[in-house]
Amino acid sequence: METNRFWQLNSRPIDDDVTSALSLESESVPDIAEGEVLVKTAWLSMDAGTRMWMTEREDSYQPPLELGTKMVGLVLGHVVQSKNPNFTKGDLVRGFGQWAEYAAVQPELAGLVKVDDTIADIKQHFGVLGFNGWTALWGIQETAAVKAGDNVLVSAAAGSTGVLACQVAKILGANVYGLAGGPDKCAWLENELGITKAIDYKNDDVFAELAKVVDGIDAYFDNVGGPLLDAVLPNMAMYGRIALCGLMAQYQGDGRGKGPVHFDQILMKRLRIEGFFSPDFMDQGERLTVQLAQWMDDGLIDTPFDVTDGIENVLVAYDKLFTGGNIGKVLVRIAS
Repeated sequence: METNRFWQLNSRPIDDDVTSALSLESESVPDIAEGEVLVKTAWLSMDAGTRMWMTEREDSYQPPLELGTKMVGLVLGHVVQSKNPNFTKGDLVRGFGQWAEYAAVQPELAGLVKVDDTIADIKQHFGVLGFNGWTALWGIQETAAVKAGDNVLVSAAAGSTGVLACQVAKILGANVYGLAGGPDKCAWLENELGITKAIDYKNDDVFAELAKVVDGIDAYFDNVGGPLLDAVLPNMAMYGRIALCGLMAQYQGDGRGKGPVHFDQILMKRLRIEGFFSPDFMDQGERLTVQLAQWMDDGLIDTPFDVTDGIENVLVAYDKLFTGGNIGKVLVRIAS
């Protein structure tokens, strides 16, 4: 009988020790109930926001995962069994399944959608055409209201969402600045993406470098929060906008962290800060995908992929999100 290997959440992680909280388990391939779909996972998306689901916090957009259950994450794969009239065997689908070789999902709850299996690289359904692309486009264009000539700053600029946010801002005619860790990432951002300037937050004086931006930062796409946000606030332009996408600097422990020391700058510079999550624009996915696909076909936007092979190596890949060991989108290949 065929088996299904999966990662199980056994305890709430302490600090940044995720490994001790999860275990790799196996079972028979699960039976599905009426209305459900069984997906054979081809690719797993590694997303920093899932770290919050491991905590016991009730105030996130996703309730905490119950201990002793399968870890949840975004899955791309093919339907192998369906008891749902909207999906048939062989469909290529994307949605919230489990960190597993086979994901049993209730499509309505999982946000399961059929995606185009004729594109050159199906990984792009986790890249430009996926949640990271949607988030980058929505955050830059809608939340931060970026326009031509703006000075735009992106943190975690070499990460899965940041790398796309930089490109969207550039397409819209902005001057793009990026915060990234290490000279290699900064060189890649400047030479490959062609952004105006990359600042190495590990080795540069971020505050001093941002102070050189003439007229200040009009829009900040923030994936990090923490001390970097504090360095940015005094260097914002009057009436600047901050689109708060993530808080990677605060995802350890219960993820609460502390607020910015330079909070007063929000008043002094009349700043607008708005947090946004993917559920805010899920209903706009089709529209966002059409725009992103057009830019991708025109060669204006792309993303590199950091691929790790095998369900057993999920935590190796996941760790890269928090140690800066990647450029672009971190994926795990489960099946070819």
